[in-house]
Amino acid sequence: MPDKSFTITRKNNATEKEGIRYMESLGQGYFFVNNDERKRILELLDQPKNFSRSFDMVHIPRLAGAGLSIETIETHIDEVTLIELKCTRAFLPSNPKGFFFGATQNEFDFGERLADKFRFCFVCLNPESRSHALLSVLELEQIIRTRRIQYQINL
Repeated sequence: MPDKSFTITRKNNATEKEGIRYMESLGQGYFFVNNDERKRILELLDQPKNFSRSFDMVHIPRLAGAGLSIETIETHIDEVTLIELKCTRAFLPSNPKGFFFGATQNEFDFGERLADKFRFCFVCLNPESRSHALLSVLELEQIIRTRRIQYQINL
């Protein structure tokens, strides 16, 4: 029998993939980015490699309905907003109010560095309240009710 944390991780990964599909299906220029695209984006924005896992998608409204490639990223880098997805299946009629999620210090640091070029995207996949909400770090900081630090340790 798989351990509980492995089962939770697999479930969270499936939820994130569904969130990515949902955002892409909106036809508004949201694109999942692969490792090569992430690396190139960080180079173009002159950002350290340690931020490569601090975003999942990009938003380039001009490319709505088109495809994404390294070439289109290079051409439109000034228009790119980096998106860090947070997904839930919970019923949230006032998304993001009531959203519970984990975030790394790296994600917050990256969002602060990039300011308007970075957004947390809160995706609610519940069929009765399917929605998304985009917030900058500054906007998010203003509505956080509680925060706790959790250490993740490898031995």
